Amino acid sequence: MAEGKTCATVKSHVLRLDTDTGLQGWGEVCPIPHYLPAFADGVPSAITEMAPEILGITPTGVDAPMRKLDGFLQGHLHAKSIVDMALWDLYGKATDLPLYQLLGGRTRRDMPLYHSITCIDPDEMARIAREAYATGIRQFQAKLGADADWNADAERLIKVREAVGEGPLVYGDWNCGATKLHATRTGRAVAHLDVMLEQPCKTLEDCAAVRQATGLAMKIDEGVYDLASLLRAHELGCLDAVALKLSKFGGLSAMRRARDLAVHLGAEICSECTWGSDIVTAASLHFAASTPQGALLNTCDLSGYVTPRICPDAPIRKDGRIGPPEGAGLGVTPDPATLGTPLLELA
Repeated sequence: MAEGKTCATVKSHVLRLDTDTGLQGWGEVCPIPHYLPAFADGVPSAITEMAPEILGITPTGVDAPMRKLDGFLQGHLHAKSIVDMALWDLYGKATDLPLYQLLGGRTRRDMPLYHSITCIDPDEMARIAREAYATGIRQFQAKLGADADWNADAERLIKVREAVGEGPLVYGDWNCGATKLHATRTGRAVAHLDVMLEQPCKTLEDCAAVRQATGLAMKIDEGVYDLASLLRAHELGCLDAVALKLSKFGGLSAMRRARDLAVHLGAEICSECTWGSDIVTAASLHFAASTPQGALLNTCDLSGYVTPRICPDAPIRKDGRIGPPEGAGLGVTPDPATLGTPLLELA
């Protein structure tokens, strides 16, 4: 990614909440290093801290216990998201309903996927785009800024756009790593193309300035993490689309509130998380499947980018699309042999 950030491997934590009725709820969180205010190795200690407030919760409602946790431990949204996810899984299993029903009802059979293209040589990025297009993908995220060369970034967008032809969605993502000048020069160089930009700069104000200077639609990611920041991005005129990520907002409960506001503001939504395998992917797919018609931009098959897959019953992509799991709760169950010995057990 921009600023020389790389990520060859990631550490994902899996949480299982057991109940006295025999139900089990699963959660997962996978913060990317040096990306958001989240530290993977801090998850077990945060869970230990919250354990007295978690144990004893009745799993037939999630908002109340999560608000209680917010008052007990400030911040640590990524650690709270794994708890929130497991509680939603239990809620679904207790009511024998899939999460998409509890999150508003299913609005679509399956969802379009975007494919993320690493920031490398422009010709190689075009090759990756063509290969993904052949599998049915019609939305492409081109990572930018690895070499701090705005001309190279413009070439990347031009070649990816040419590789997939007219029609598919193409957007360039700096992950906050560009200066306002760099992003503006890149945007103006490709302003004649049908492309979108994603979070070029660290601040919403700078992103809005790039949006105004280039005339290109803007997707906000890192800069939006709660209702106030959503409103601010809208006020600045740079909220054409938004990435709602589970660990960034603190789980499905908070992300559902953000979705209602984003729909009201007219922003199209990408449903995903920072990273992860089958559990966190299942949660984002249920969220996407229940998002109102006309409000979903895309979703991401996060587990399709990593190994090992931890849930044998998890859905897989087909023709550039993917549907939510079936069954109660999240609808996926990890393989204990793949997970191995627990790092931490609390009772």
